[in-house]
Amino acid sequence: MNFLKPSLLVGLIFLFGMKTMVAQTKFSIIPKPVELTDYGVNNVFTINSNTVIVDRNGNDSLKQALAVFKLAIKNSSGLNLKVGKVKTNYIKVVLASIIGFPQSEAYIIKIDKEGVVIGANTAKGAFYGLQSLLQLLPASATHQALALPKIDILDYPRFVWRGMHLDVVRHFFTVPQVKQYIDLMAMYKMNTFHWHLTDDQGWRIEIKKYPKLTETGAWRVDRRAWHFNDRPTAKSEEAANYGGFYTQEEVKEIVAYAAARMITVVPEIELPGHSAAAITTYPALSCKDELQLPLTGGDYVNKSSNYCAGKEEVFTFLTDVISEVMPLFPSQYFHIGGDEVEKEPWKACGACQKRIKEEKLKDELELQSYFVKRIGKFLKANGKKMIGWDEILEGGLASDAVVMSWRGESGGVAAAKQSHEVIMTPGVPCYFDHYQADPASEPKAIGGFNSLKRVYDYEPIPAELSDSLSHFVLGAQANVWTEYMPSFNHVVYMILPRMPAMAEVLWTPKKYRDWNEFYPRIEIHQMRFEELGLNYCKGNFKVDIKTFTHNNKLKAVLLSEIPNASIKYNLSGKLNNAAYKDTITIDSSGTIQAWLYRNNHQLSILPSEQKYVLHKAIGSKITYDKPVSKSYPAEGESTLVNGIFGPLATRSSWHAVNTSDMGLLLELPSEMEVKSIQMNFLHFYKAWVFAPVKVEMAYSTDGVKWSELVVLENNTPMVKENPITQQFGLTLKSVKIKYIRIKAKNIGVCPVGHPGEGQGAWLFADEIVVE
Repeated sequence: MNFLKPSLLVGLIFLFGMKTMVAQTKFSIIPKPVELTDYGVNNVFTINSNTVIVDRNGNDSLKQALAVFKLAIKNSSGLNLKVGKVKTNYIKVVLASIIGFPQSEAYIIKIDKEGVVIGANTAKGAFYGLQSLLQLLPASATHQALALPKIDILDYPRFVWRGMHLDVVRHFFTVPQVKQYIDLMAMYKMNTFHWHLTDDQGWRIEIKKYPKLTETGAWRVDRRAWHFNDRPTAKSEEAANYGGFYTQEEVKEIVAYAAARMITVVPEIELPGHSAAAITTYPALSCKDELQLPLTGGDYVNKSSNYCAGKEEVFTFLTDVISEVMPLFPSQYFHIGGDEVEKEPWKACGACQKRIKEEKLKDELELQSYFVKRIGKFLKANGKKMIGWDEILEGGLASDAVVMSWRGESGGVAAAKQSHEVIMTPGVPCYFDHYQADPASEPKAIGGFNSLKRVYDYEPIPAELSDSLSHFVLGAQANVWTEYMPSFNHVVYMILPRMPAMAEVLWTPKKYRDWNEFYPRIEIHQMRFEELGLNYCKGNFKVDIKTFTHNNKLKAVLLSEIPNASIKYNLSGKLNNAAYKDTITIDSSGTIQAWLYRNNHQLSILPSEQKYVLHKAIGSKITYDKPVSKSYPAEGESTLVNGIFGPLATRSSWHAVNTSDMGLLLELPSEMEVKSIQMNFLHFYKAWVFAPVKVEMAYSTDGVKWSELVVLENNTPMVKENPITQQFGLTLKSVKIKYIRIKAKNIGVCPVGHPGEGQGAWLFADEIVVE
């Protein structure tokens, strides 16, 4: 056929309706298409030097999409395809209405012996069709013929917001590097680039009315040799020579580059907190109006990072800045941050308190809401829709605001129930600054653990949302905060291969996603990464050692994310690399070591290890006086009596509460002789986690008559460096006990001088050891 008429589009849709969908494992397209029909004929068409691109419409957006495709073919194979008109040996692109599929991003592909036909509603759909076509080509295209099978594809996305975020503040990345980031997004049909341009450690965008923002605010003293939170503050005699910024012309260049790849760039200008870079340049924007040097890292002691909410000149400054930024970004959305706003500076500020009184506000939460709403009104008047992190819910949500839910999913659920659009980006599993494989063998990360499978298993629509509210979820995005990523090579490592997994979550219907089918495809893409010289994570080869209790016995199962892999293990030195087959019963204190294998090849770089301590409380019943945080479910109800001490790196085996105290009742399996009771807590100052002020313990044989309450005071100095575990315990004279009652008193809020001063403090609890 010479071109794809609308009637032929209908015919192709009919084919999809009649044919049975076949397995797509042999095809490596990511995200997985909605429908793919395989006719079982390989090498039916080969792209060669005589292949011609046929553009049936010729609009500018389509020409840009074809130019990107031509460049990709040339870079991978050396072929320089021409655009023209032929009757055979073509890659033909037609824009026409796909009946029954109104989505602007929908496309179809038909490959036969004459060539390739791509049909789409819009240039966006055509671009995505071309990306799928590129993925059908051999992974090592430079060494193989560009042969294609006889297949039909019909495809369209599940969500309209398929986002990737990049923080260029903590470390500045060049224009070519940002373009490479956009190229990687485009490969996987991600369509929104959230560009984090301002924060405490730097201001990265030129503002012509306020040139000092980049002359001063874009540069800081280089402290990369230190851990981010340990970096010494700058001294006046030191040169501020680390940083950079984007001119407005460079911003336009990047926005245009993204648009040619069907990606919308959404800027973020942080307010009212995380604004130390601007305050460094213009101290009058803060409440204290004191000179300060640019922040080198995460030390906020005696530094201002909030704009003053009581000064009119602050709003003049911000509207001036936003007025320059808005024309650079055609996106209807504008991100204002709004997260982690410290309230203490506002409480101590006369101007802020005056604003509260004049505006008849209740407190600083409503002052924050006033600030955000005022900026939101300005954006709306200028045709923009405001996005903010979920803290913008506090004190009242601005009309038409879009909420980006990062502190779990609760903020997104609350916003959707208020009929606001929502973008889901909870820390688990959407933060790509977290570890993705065994922390012992990975580059230093901020903490947490979001493996490839955990990303792939994510469902963006929370279970709490009814079907009638689910449409408020626009989609989701992955966030790349770069405190621990000093090079762009490291950034690439942290997003690959997790970004393709997130792309499939956001594009492919939930019912078609299958981890065991996805993994072989991502392995083919890893071959492409090798061809392109991209730094990527080879895989999470850590054996997941899960323990549980049954009938007061400690048991373990060994799990792996890698399909068709085998596990070998040692149990306290008793077995020598035994093949794992079934649940392990642990009958003495010791250690499990486990390694992952495939085809007799050891995948694990280091053995996975789990130490365990058997004691009398293993598997005991625990009842909390109030629920622990859903953000830290650990191993469920048995977490505090499973014989395992929580790791300091990921906090994956801890139960936690925020602000409140933790109270619990432990019931031993039977009345027994007890000589000691010990409970462990985490103290991690920089992560807002504090050991309890005191721990109260009591015990009983019947749950009615209790021993005298024992109060264990915390007399340990408050450590501000690395995380530590603190123990609180009783030593007894062999007392008979059935019940133990424990109450740990939380510090409540972060103390004076802490970066989160006045905000909720976390209490993390670990194993209760009864001997």
